[in-house]
Amino acid sequence: MENSFVVEPVNVNEYLLRWAAEGQAGESLFHTNPEFLAEVGLDGFDEQQVVEETADYLAERQPVIDFPQTVDLEEIAAAYGDYAEQLKARLESR
Repeated sequence: MENSFVVEPVNVNEYLLRWAAEGQAGESLFHTNPEFLAEVGLDGFDEQQVVEETADYLAERQPVIDFPQTVDLEEIAAAYGDYAEQLKARLESR
């Protein structure tokens, strides 16, 4: 199923993801942490692009309608062991 995402910055290290999928629409607030991004080797990338790729990554693993209202990248990394590696590869191929 095709997903539609719009990401916009709302505060320092916070991005609002608006999504449309399966005939529904919703929002999730993504929190980025510069220290975490540096720790996993993603600090050289634009944070908004990190959020966009993270949304795509999550959508491949769970229904978009199940996205939580608040998303912390550290929690995604804890839940999916290949997250940082996969994200880095995606961002490098942009």
